[in-house]
Amino acid sequence: MKIIADKTRCAGHARCAAVADRLFELDSNGYIAFQEKIVPAGAEELAKRGVRACPERALKIAPHAGEPE
Repeated sequence: MKIIADKTRCAGHARCAAVADRLFELDSNGYIAFQEKIVPAGAEELAKRGVRACPERALKIAPHAGEPE
């Protein structure tokens, strides 16, 4: 599983990081700091909660290469 971030839609609310700051790193201005991130094993539910917390819908979950959809 991976998180995909649309940096053009991120408005810096930081709700994702409030849910899981280790998964959703922010830059110095409070915007999402990555475009794609592999979710570590065991953190899948936390990643989903962080994605759902984004009011701008700038984040989504996708399968990682080799994972079933």
